[in-house]
Amino acid sequence: MTRPLAFTAPGRFWRGNLHTHSTRSDGALDPEEVCRRYQAEGYDFLALTDHFIGSYGYPIVDTVPFRAPGFTTILGAELHSGAMANGELWHILAVGLPPDFAPSNSPTFVPVAGQETGPQIAARAVAAGAFVAIAHPQWSGLTLADARSITAAHAVEIYNHGCATGADRADGGAILDLLLTEGRQLSLIATDDAHFTEPDHFGGWVMVKAQKNTPEALLAALKAGAFYSTQGPELRDVYLDGDQVVVESSAVVSVVALGHGTGAKAVHGHSMTRAAVPLARLNNSPWVRVAVIDAAGRRAWSNPIWREGGRNPRALHA
Repeated sequence: MTRPLAFTAPGRFWRGNLHTHSTRSDGALDPEEVCRRYQAEGYDFLALTDHFIGSYGYPIVDTVPFRAPGFTTILGAELHSGAMANGELWHILAVGLPPDFAPSNSPTFVPVAGQETGPQIAARAVAAGAFVAIAHPQWSGLTLADARSITAAHAVEIYNHGCATGADRADGGAILDLLLTEGRQLSLIATDDAHFTEPDHFGGWVMVKAQKNTPEALLAALKAGAFYSTQGPELRDVYLDGDQVVVESSAVVSVVALGHGTGAKAVHGHSMTRAAVPLARLNNSPWVRVAVIDAAGRRAWSNPIWREGGRNPRALHA
């Protein structure tokens, strides 16, 4: 049997949001109040990721003073530099940045000549120790060529709650699946992208498996893929067992296995807490990921499982 690391790593699950804004950029609440609200809502950790541009002073906000027993913070920022294919500035999430991460030449949200490209600043953030994700692909109008260029990223935002409530463009699954099919070993994250200017908070988060609720342990687990993402449902176990994937969860009505191309199979029921999904319709996909949906329409997502002996369809034409 093959399991994602989230269900084999030692430790326990910690609930956290990796994408949040404050008055240090375009958010409505000051950093202390943002941290207070997430702690009050039962989160174990928070990354405050204000916009890293010159008009806001290139903030990497010091949230260390807002840590408390049972609640920690990770320093980070939303990086912007270089133009995507549509001519707009890149949005790249970087969690775990050092406080002295060097600013890019990004004075505003408008690209300027001579600044770092998106791939360059993403690679620089990874080299500085950050967990890096491609932010809100659908909202950004990201093309596959854009996504391919960010070779240093650890993850893709599969769900962005702020983009759901404010633009009905929450999805990153299409870009993620195309990159997985090309062999990119990526994880996926659900986030809030909270600004507290609309109901954009407490709607998507990660459950990270680590032995301690410390920035160091959480970052190591994120980079290793030892987590799952959710809007509410719990994933309790996910594993490949022969020609099926077995999922144990809180009560859900649908369990879906997804693979490359048109490969997908769903099992439906009432208040299911365990389901076995046959994989024949996944067309021997080299990777499998799972989504569950509860009666309220809320989802949870596993990270991809890479199958032994699975064929990469791109390799068939090599």
